[in-house]
Amino acid sequence: MHQQFLNHLTHQRRLSEHTVAAYANDLKQFAAWCKEEYDLVSTGAVTREHVKAWMASLMNNKLAPSSIRRKLSSLKAFYAYQQSRGLQRENPTLRIPTPKLSRRLPTSVAEKDIKRLFGGFPDPLTNTDFSLLRDHLLLALLYQCGLRRAELIGLNQLDADLNHRRLSVAGKGKKQRLVPFGHKLSELLECYGLLRASTFPEDESPALLLTDSGKRLYPKYVYNKVSEYLGAFSTEEKKSPHVLRHTFATHLLGEGADLNAVKELLGHANLAATQLYTHNNIKRLQEVYRQAHPEGQGPKEE
Repeated sequence: MHQQFLNHLTHQRRLSEHTVAAYANDLKQFAAWCKEEYDLVSTGAVTREHVKAWMASLMNNKLAPSSIRRKLSSLKAFYAYQQSRGLQRENPTLRIPTPKLSRRLPTSVAEKDIKRLFGGFPDPLTNTDFSLLRDHLLLALLYQCGLRRAELIGLNQLDADLNHRRLSVAGKGKKQRLVPFGHKLSELLECYGLLRASTFPEDESPALLLTDSGKRLYPKYVYNKVSEYLGAFSTEEKKSPHVLRHTFATHLLGEGADLNAVKELLGHANLAATQLYTHNNIKRLQEVYRQAHPEGQGPKEE
């Protein structure tokens, strides 16, 4: 029965492979816990009290609130599916309290550090080192287009339209969006394409970015590359690919970009997710207020 639900997530809801795997793992953990604690083997025998007890056990084991919320979300989706198919009479996940999340502001890299990062690469017009040019492009796509790691990995050569300077990106749920880019990234893409063709003359992979051995990138590869470069040029503790996506949004909003436009560029489903980035600019806004508003300045010195 679980497999039918997972197939539904993959083919009907079109969730990513990573997300479906997380749902499968959550359901497997819950089933194992029910068997061990209550000797339950049927999903139909699960009650609201069983679900609450599982939530309590996860909290007692010091699991992060975000992980507990995701596991409950997996159960809710499963039992909603069961009910919609007439396979479950009662939904045991209704009115289950979830732990509150502390609001964490997105980490971003300072503009001066970004300039140092990209200034450290050689001119793409003269760079003949495939690995170095590929790394340059990898970081540029994350920062200049605000891509998620999975979106970057999934890019194919045909997704980059150099004539119109725009990128076709497959976001969450395979939702397509177009992301514009500037002259420098267009030049970088063109130089990379030429060097790639000479480095791998017999390559037929549709993937845009390749590893040193000519294969499509994979998650850990991208993470390690970003962490390595950010570690050399930034003092921020977090050095994941998502930090560059955060930086993309923060820098756009810091320069006065429209919030709705940034939402579209990021591929967010709702504006609330994008508004979180506005908090990163509060210090700048406070300084503007202090300098410009008649009541913003402190007492004048005699």
